[in-house]
Amino acid sequence: MIGIGEYNELSILRQREPGLFLGDEQGDEVLLPNRYVPDRFQIGDKLRVFVYLDNEERPIATTEEPFISKGEFALLRCSQLTKFGAFLDFGLTKELFCPFKEQAFRMTSGQWYLVYCYLDEETGRLVASSKTKRFLNNDNLDLKKFDVVEVIISHPSDVGMYVIVNNKHLGLIHTNDLFKDVHVGDRYKGVVKKVRPDNKLDIVLEQIGYKSIEPNADKVLERLKANDGFLGLNDKSAPDDIKHQLQMSKKSFKKAIGHLYKLKQISITEEGISLN
Repeated sequence: MIGIGEYNELSILRQREPGLFLGDEQGDEVLLPNRYVPDRFQIGDKLRVFVYLDNEERPIATTEEPFISKGEFALLRCSQLTKFGAFLDFGLTKELFCPFKEQAFRMTSGQWYLVYCYLDEETGRLVASSKTKRFLNNDNLDLKKFDVVEVIISHPSDVGMYVIVNNKHLGLIHTNDLFKDVHVGDRYKGVVKKVRPDNKLDIVLEQIGYKSIEPNADKVLERLKANDGFLGLNDKSAPDDIKHQLQMSKKSFKKAIGHLYKLKQISITEEGISLN
């Protein structure tokens, strides 16, 4: 079955005036319009295409890659508002519809919103929702401390910043663990700091514990080399100064320079640290 809102690997069946007709092993077919037809092809070749409904609600294929597909989260710009809802630019000729009932806050033309894309069962159309939290679930977690995860910055909290973890879970980066400026929609590699008994996830954007020493030490070395072998920071520096220059916590910085000092790669003085 050809999936709407998904990438499909389809065979070229025949060429006709409007373009190529592609099909799957179940006998379903979809048109690839002439503007997307490759310069060279043979009947029977396989093509990877994205399938969606055109303005006349007919399945159509494209070789273009949208900014979001079914089951994904992405930051999209609202291009226009109508009496039915908002339309978002998702990289294709047709725009992605977000009805008013799926808007966490009333959208404004020209603004950017983090949304989830899903297939509306009643209409068969792709639809966006900025009520992203309802598409996340922490009931069955297969994560543990120190696991590396994919993170999307979601929305602010009184105690930090909520994040989408591995495209399916909700996590939180506490304010004390935020050592860089982040914005909604930003994507990072993160690390599980803690899995709480109620299945809430604490996430950080830097390695923690013993795993943080080596990468943070490398970061300090790189900054030293770029700064003529000296940094005006040491273990007595203010946390904000360390955060501003290195985007890491004071605790991580102290571990890193302690590691480098033991290896005799740096010297530590009251003025700062320097390469040996």
